[in-house]
Amino acid sequence: MAEQISLYVALYIDEDITSQLAALVSQRGFRAVSAVDIGMSERSDEEHLAYATSQRMTLFTYNERDFVELARKWTKEGRLHAGILISDQFSLRQMGELLRRILNFLDRVTADEMVNVVRYLSDFK
Repeated sequence: MAEQISLYVALYIDEDITSQLAALVSQRGFRAVSAVDIGMSERSDEEHLAYATSQRMTLFTYNERDFVELARKWTKEGRLHAGILISDQFSLRQMGELLRRILNFLDRVTADEMVNVVRYLSDFK
């Protein structure tokens, strides 16, 4: 990750979040992929973060406990990642609100600002 990162955040969406979200984000002109859609289901949290990092994508998850701990571990080890975005869980009925917050985040934060950072979607209401 030493080379320059794209200005725009690309999202890697954790398998616990509906893959439908990746399609909705992509339809609005942003790069987003779902772990489920690319065959990354049932992988470890570390594998998800490593994949997202290799693709220069911010990992989006509901799993605060495990990913905050993993981010701390990577920092101690001197490893960089392209960011982790954490959200409270949304139901399918709340998909519009989840999408609105994601788009607000994507419009306000650059990929450079996400390097080795954990952010919360609740900051983008």
